[in-house]
Amino acid sequence: MTRIAIVSDTHVPTREPELPAWVVTEIEAADHTIHAGDFESFGAYERVVDLTGGELTAVRGNVDPATLDVPTTATLEIDGVTFVVTHGDGSSGNWRERVVETAREEAGADAETTLVAVAGHTHAVVDETVTFDEFRPADEGRAAGRVRILNPGSATGAAPTTHVTMYVATVDDGDLTVELRTD
Repeated sequence: MTRIAIVSDTHVPTREPELPAWVVTEIEAADHTIHAGDFESFGAYERVVDLTGGELTAVRGNVDPATLDVPTTATLEIDGVTFVVTHGDGSSGNWRERVVETAREEAGADAETTLVAVAGHTHAVVDETVTFDEFRPADEGRAAGRVRILNPGSATGAAPTTHVTMYVATVDDGDLTVELRTD
């Protein structure tokens, strides 16, 4: 069994000076951490890298330094579950459409594993499952498959949210369990 801390939108130091102690504890207890962008500073990124011992999959958010050496999307497979990570920002379509389209492009519509799209940006907690074709017009054809969309909110409670939130997921032989943690 693999334990995964899923966080996003830490916004350190402009919105909060540091991560809350309980979030630090959850990250340290995880086997792997996913961060969906908006560290906001090199120092915040380095702090998360240190907390994870390098067991980190991270993407760059829209307020991260352009020279932060992380990709804009990342894909990882853990024990039969494929995670596609993106920040979710952009101008075309709505947030869910962008996240689902990124998952479709990165993992393919016919993935054999459980597919999870992890994104941030909105600071709103999301845990929902949609079909790949939910946001496509009928004339574009139908793609098989479903994707679970997870947005952990903000790990520092950055506005517009009012609570610190994150997910703790466990993966065991292709089975995914996700729990919301909040202050």
